[in-house]
Amino acid sequence: MQRWKITVEYGGGPFVGWQRQNNGPSVQAALEQAILGFAQEQVTLYGAGRTDSGVHALAQVAHFDLEKPTEADTVRDALNQHLRPAPIVVLDAQPVSQDFHARFSAVRRCYLYRIGERRAPPALERGRIWPLMRRLDCDAMHAAARVLVGRHDFTSFRAKECQADSAVKTLDVLEVRCAVDELHVTAEARSFLHHQVRNMVGTLVWVGQGRWTAADVETALAARDRAAAGPTAPAMGLYLTRVDYGKKS
Repeated sequence: MQRWKITVEYGGGPFVGWQRQNNGPSVQAALEQAILGFAQEQVTLYGAGRTDSGVHALAQVAHFDLEKPTEADTVRDALNQHLRPAPIVVLDAQPVSQDFHARFSAVRRCYLYRIGERRAPPALERGRIWPLMRRLDCDAMHAAARVLVGRHDFTSFRAKECQADSAVKTLDVLEVRCAVDELHVTAEARSFLHHQVRNMVGTLVWVGQGRWTAADVETALAARDRAAAGPTAPAMGLYLTRVDYGKKS
């Protein structure tokens, strides 16, 4: 029995999310079906993060166990053949030890949120960026983002349906940077609460629009009340960009 680690890129638009569900197609189910088609084995795929409906991934990581002897290039290429025409691509496949776990071995997850600032709506990037179509105060947003960095109770930024035992998380990075006709919000932490990144982005947009200041963000954080913070940014602008591992990689 060999454990395989795969790195996956996907567009989240057609899916109900990463996790297998009864109400529509999921990335997990599509990959499991591709593995079945390739190896004729029914497996359970474990992902590093359960991205929501509409959220994209540049480098999601997952693992599965396979009895069939094979090579890494064969795993990658065969899965990509069976995944067509779904917007899912296996970028890399590696054999790993049995103590590797895509979710529990991860030490950091990195996200990017893209906000469109140009006046014209997106054509090529439709469904892959939040098209606000107005200029935001990037410097004010970056300053407000620094309020949220560190170890805090993020109740004000968690979804009501979040199942995490505790709202206390350590946010390692939250930065806002200017790009061409876009703003990029990057967030890095060992783990996140349900909708935490999207709720933080929605709140920072209020700052960029001049409706709030960094002090208002600090007040919202201290309130420990979801109603005290800003709106939830749409899923279409969010990307899981990287998952980092320690020795068990």
